[in-house]
Amino acid sequence: MTQVAAERADPLTVAAALHTAAGALRQAGIPSARLEARLLLCHVLGIDMAMAIGHPERRLDAAGQVGFEALVLERSRRRPLAQILGEREFWSLRFHVTSDVLVPRPESETLVEAVLDRVRDRSRPVRIVDLGTGSGCLLLALLSELPAASGVGVDRSWPALRVAQDNANRLGLARRAQFVQGDWTAPFTGRFDVIVANPPYIPTDVLATLEPEVARYEPRQALDGGADGLAAYRALIPGSAAILGDHGMVAVEVGAGQAEAVAVLMRDHGLTGTATRADLAGVPRCVT
Repeated sequence: MTQVAAERADPLTVAAALHTAAGALRQAGIPSARLEARLLLCHVLGIDMAMAIGHPERRLDAAGQVGFEALVLERSRRRPLAQILGEREFWSLRFHVTSDVLVPRPESETLVEAVLDRVRDRSRPVRIVDLGTGSGCLLLALLSELPAASGVGVDRSWPALRVAQDNANRLGLARRAQFVQGDWTAPFTGRFDVIVANPPYIPTDVLATLEPEVARYEPRQALDGGADGLAAYRALIPGSAAILGDHGMVAVEVGAGQAEAVAVLMRDHGLTGTATRADLAGVPRCVT
């Protein structure tokens, strides 16, 4: 794309830029190449999708052309789109995303749904803890739906905590959200009504086989679940049982094929009545 852009005497039109970019992304193995090219172009030019589609004859100035080319090159190297754009939508909320946190995924909304189904009185002052909070998406999505709730997100990573705090500020939820550095439940002595976690659950020897966007660019400590993918659950479930309040609930995300093993761990530590909930693809994704 660099050579094509350099050889053009006239500025590229939106249509021509998108055609070239989509071809480069398609060649790099990006399935939704045309859509992602449009999203990158909109990001560079500061326009919405309707403008990009409705005005294919619009010409890019030199800065726009160079900026677009740079982002297409990054995406061609399989850097996640959310990291390039700096944000990802989750639970209809916009979350700031960096390479220090996992990109929020649609399947994780299953946990939010499971918790909200159990909190029948949404005006109750529920106390929530999010273990391994990352971007803060689970905690902040729940706080957005529970106006009297408050919560704490804990993570080992200071850079991740800064991202989570930034998201709380952006979403107007900072007054009810606190973020602390620590290892799972270690920072806590009090009780919580709701405990949520999306821990690392990918078996170590599977990591190298993941899509490049994940294997190369997302934080390994948020992915690596040890030899069988269950190491984090063995660490966090006993502590969760110790800080769970009366009539409280624990909801954890699990990988494909892990639901029963995690349910057994939960029952072994006194968390009775465990149930699973499938994501939109039909994969058991949440154990409560």
